[in-house]
Amino acid sequence: MISAFVNTLNIETLNIEDGHDALASSEELRAFLTEHRLLDPHDEIVTTEAAARARRVREALRMLLLANHDDEPLDHTAIARLNAAAGDAALMLRFEEDGSSKLLPQASGPDGALGRLLAIVFSAMQHETWKRLKVCKRDRCRRAFYDHSKNHSSKWCSMAVCGNREKARAYRRRKRVSVIV
Repeated sequence: MISAFVNTLNIETLNIEDGHDALASSEELRAFLTEHRLLDPHDEIVTTEAAARARRVREALRMLLLANHDDEPLDHTAIARLNAAAGDAALMLRFEEDGSSKLLPQASGPDGALGRLLAIVFSAMQHETWKRLKVCKRDRCRRAFYDHSKNHSSKWCSMAVCGNREKARAYRRRKRVSVIV
């Protein structure tokens, strides 16, 4: 769910004619949130400002996932944006009859939907899954992916595509430097 939300924008295709942001409009945000059962289809109107807030949350989550690489610093602006979204959602801890607990948004509409998404992030952070969620370190990609490697060291969403491109670029850079020297 988290990676699906982050991957609603393919950074690599931004400058290409067919590149598309799946949260570009209020209608697209509504479609994404209802498709992923974060928003009741009969809920209140989704505004263009709600779509803008969702895009800010998406990019803040992308920065948070980037920090799951050991050599990347935590982006404090991203933290502030996520805290603002959690505040807008009025997330509250609720205890269930069986003694379990959940984070639930008190807000409705798009803010509540983003709150449900942030509750999923919170749950992932409590488990092994969070540290394995990352974004591709290739600047032109930044797609979210799940690191299946044994030692949690994957850097790219795909070794065959992004990993190969980055290794080839590093090789060409080394060759250029060795020719100059």
